[in-house]
Amino acid sequence: MRKALIGLLITATAVTPLASASAQSRDNRDSRAEQRQERAQKAQRQDRRQVRQEARTENRQDRRQVRQEARTENREERRDVRRDARVENRQDRREVRRDARVENRQDRREVRQDARIDNRQDRRRDLRQDRREVRQDRREIRRDIRQDRREVRQDRRQWNRLWNRGWRNDNRYDWQRYRYSNRNLYRRGNYYAPYRNHSYNRFSIGLFLGSAFLADRYWINDPWQYRLPPAYQGTRWVRYYDDVLLVDVYTGEVVDVIHDFFW
Repeated sequence: MRKALIGLLITATAVTPLASASAQSRDNRDSRAEQRQERAQKAQRQDRRQVRQEARTENRQDRRQVRQEARTENREERRDVRRDARVENRQDRREVRRDARVENRQDRREVRQDARIDNRQDRRRDLRQDRREVRQDRREIRRDIRQDRREVRQDRRQWNRLWNRGWRNDNRYDWQRYRYSNRNLYRRGNYYAPYRNHSYNRFSIGLFLGSAFLADRYWINDPWQYRLPPAYQGTRWVRYYDDVLLVDVYTGEVVDVIHDFFW
């Protein structure tokens, strides 16, 4: 009995540490399982968070795209509306302008017709009055021309009467003697006629000299320089080649002439 009890005691003492060791291992296993569960739960939570974040980001991006698309659609719609409005306004303006032009043309035509009718009557009256005035003016002009011609004729007669060709007998106008002592003064150089290929014609009293030969460059402004008598009103001493002519500036008639005056 004692041996059996001792064996039992020995076995009991041997079993107790084994039981404690098994219990500890079980506890460790449970704790590890709990840790694993916690880790799995944490991983699940993290995955859920990531899924939520990804879903949020996707929703945000989708919302942004939807907003952008809505904005672009609104802009395009507004542009289309503006274009349509512009086109309609242009068409309306064109139609209004056309209508206004048509009305203006019609009004102008009516005004022109009325004005033509009035103008015809007024023109007839004005033409009659103008013709009367023109006739009166022509009559007055003819009278003035006749009067001027008479005065010119009278002046010519007076000039011809006043001009005394006996001045050659006056010693003051002895140009020949004065020319012998002042030869260089009578050398006026070459004479250039106003026309090309013009030849010399010997003029005498009573003939008429062309107006081109009465230009300023042919005038003798100081007759006394050449010992010539002064020219009366309406006449002027003029050089013609080597001759000197006293010419009526109005008609070109030669009143007096000296041939071979210049060297």
